[in-house]
Amino acid sequence: MRTLTRATTTDMEVTSIRLEKALKEKLKELSGNQGYQAMIRDILWNFVHQRSGDYRPQFCKADIRATIDATAKKDESCALTGKLILEDEPMLLGLTIHGDFVPLSVDSVEG
Repeated sequence: MRTLTRATTTDMEVTSIRLEKALKEKLKELSGNQGYQAMIRDILWNFVHQRSGDYRPQFCKADIRATIDATAKKDESCALTGKLILEDEPMLLGLTIHGDFVPLSVDSVEG
């Protein structure tokens, strides 16, 4: 996960959050050189962008190895175009080069 440049630490507010010790240690392990606080900020920003409609796709067609026909069980955003895929609408699940499945609109991989 890459660190997004948002603000200097002097422009940030201190917020206290209680975490289980085991969770904090796992976060430290997973964050590597990035640091767990920066990783948590990235996770929170990604959540805010996805929920607020500011989501911007982070994949390109070359990242998709295979697709599977599917039906959306809830509203989704296409990982390539950002287009809204409505609940019960046909869609594709795209297998990425990283081994993740991402939602794709049917027309996003044509051509």
